[in-house]
Amino acid sequence: MENGSVRLSLSGITKTYSSKQGGDFTAVQDITLDVRDNEFLVILGPGHCGKTVMLNMIAGLEQASSGAIAMDGKRLEGGSDSISMVFQKLALMPWKTVMQNVEIGLQFRGEDKKTRREAARRYIELVGLAGFENAYPRQLSGGMKQRVGIARAYATNPEILLMDEPFGQLDAQTRYAMEEEIIRIWQQEKRTIIFVTSNIEEAIFLGDRIVLLSECPARVKEIYTVDAPRPRDQISSEFLSLRELISNNTDLAI
Repeated sequence: MENGSVRLSLSGITKTYSSKQGGDFTAVQDITLDVRDNEFLVILGPGHCGKTVMLNMIAGLEQASSGAIAMDGKRLEGGSDSISMVFQKLALMPWKTVMQNVEIGLQFRGEDKKTRREAARRYIELVGLAGFENAYPRQLSGGMKQRVGIARAYATNPEILLMDEPFGQLDAQTRYAMEEEIIRIWQQEKRTIIFVTSNIEEAIFLGDRIVLLSECPARVKEIYTVDAPRPRDQISSEFLSLRELISNNTDLAI
């Protein structure tokens, strides 16, 4: 596939939930969006505005009430093995080592031990955890646990990686370090990433494009292209001007 061509398409996606007490709640409304091959796309919006619901529909964890999702021109029904997701709450298995946690997706796919061990070792090294293969989650810092989650997602060799506010619970210093790490890994691996955040600076630092969502129901308010070269300087005039532009158009609490 040519770089820049459409990898994933959302066409009129809407998600409405019905309440047992009566009445419906719409979380996502009529979102149409194309995601390009090898793009780092950031979904930016307020908390509880439907960002995670969008990712869940792309991953096949939830079904859209209306609209369609297509990957490489073929409609997605129930997700795809070519899509992996990194959650904010990683849910690492505490009784398994780093190696065992990373290779678990491949184990579920029925890969033999040698194949999954080689893949897991590669991505453990890629995320900077070589030497910690036999460590348990309780022995790791928050940033290291996030690296395990990223390695686990990459180990299944996805074409699209979904990341749901993966650094939201980290302290500021660790968060910034992990933002730099995910860019390094993405530049090396060159896969399509859809990254959800409610942090404007994080969105500008990471994204090729930023899709700004409204409050619930989530709609696309604006799409911003970030042309600044990487690594990005968060105190540059270009960075600060884009931050102000987005801030003035957002429903986020600044």
